[in-house]
Amino acid sequence: MLAEYAVCVEHSRGRRYAEPKHPYRNDFQRDRDRVVHARAFRRLEAKTQVFTRRYSDHFRNRLTHTIEVAQISRTIAAQLGLNVDFVEALALVHDIGHPPFGHAGEKALDAAMREHGYSFDHNLHALRIVEDFEMRYAGFRGLNLTFEVREGIIKHSRDYSVEQFPQLSEYLLDKKPPLEAQLIDRADEIAYDTADLDDGYEARLLSLEDIRAGVPVFRRFYRETEQMYPDVIEKLKFNEALKRMLDRFVSDLIRNTSERVEESKVRALNDVRNFPQRLSCFSPPVEKELREAKKFLYSNLYFSSVLEPEKEDAERIIRELFAFWMEKPEALPHSYQEKARQEPLPRVVCDYIAGMTDNFIYDQYEKFCGGKSSNSPGNTLQPRSG
Repeated sequence: MLAEYAVCVEHSRGRRYAEPKHPYRNDFQRDRDRVVHARAFRRLEAKTQVFTRRYSDHFRNRLTHTIEVAQISRTIAAQLGLNVDFVEALALVHDIGHPPFGHAGEKALDAAMREHGYSFDHNLHALRIVEDFEMRYAGFRGLNLTFEVREGIIKHSRDYSVEQFPQLSEYLLDKKPPLEAQLIDRADEIAYDTADLDDGYEARLLSLEDIRAGVPVFRRFYRETEQMYPDVIEKLKFNEALKRMLDRFVSDLIRNTSERVEESKVRALNDVRNFPQRLSCFSPPVEKELREAKKFLYSNLYFSSVLEPEKEDAERIIRELFAFWMEKPEALPHSYQEKARQEPLPRVVCDYIAGMTDNFIYDQYEKFCGGKSSNSPGNTLQPRSG
């Protein structure tokens, strides 16, 4: 049974292009399946989350991260009486617009675009992918997803104003997204905070001592684990403490969101949309714990001197390839040359680069810029663990 404030598939605003109903899948299930079978979704497997293959092939990539977010989101949605099919579709599509090289790639692509008066936003790029780039159906371009999933793609992690983004006016920018979309951003935060601690520890870039010193909530659970399992190896104690940390975050989000909904007297979906703040959030103590974990990760991992060469490498590759195709658009694939006759060239070059996997962009860099990245396939660097 769905809560009264959940999104009901029978009340969906529908698709941009009308389609007959499927005999045994509802519209949100079909959206989920269309995302899973999309080329852009498959490409996430070869896009960096935090660590490149220089360290190991065991670590999260964009695809495995997306699967973890979907698992966490489904669990939360079920406990809150929300639409699990809708949540799963949103979770699976939420990172589909990310370029290669993780956040370093996004930063470089946005900087390149701003030199020409434009910008890059991975949520808006994801919308372009599902609306236009995917070519799987004879009757329409894109995936023809429901309004609710398209709205969730752009609004799950931030609010857009119609003054700044008039092209998005159809997506109810003056209203908050449904709870299903709101919780995706929170589940994403839980997934990457815990996973990045795990991968950082596995890569030996974060020591157990440093994590215990810098992440108080982890330290508390590790102490409990030591008392309960004094004889097991350090790695298993680490795993147990991290599992308890993740469970604390998920349980708190479920409990606090439920309490916020009750206190706000939300009774229907329109109440969620019209409420002045987002209702899916953590309690103040857990919000503080998440900030502490995030601060530790930024200081000791994301901005670490060890990973800096990789980020510089990624930014240089994107910067040089962008400049190359701006100077020589005839070197673009034929389909992108055709698009450049109808759309601004910077946007077309951006679209091409954003869709690349890490592997493919290395190949393009070697082909057109005559360079070889230290992280490109075939390099001689050995993984540090795994």
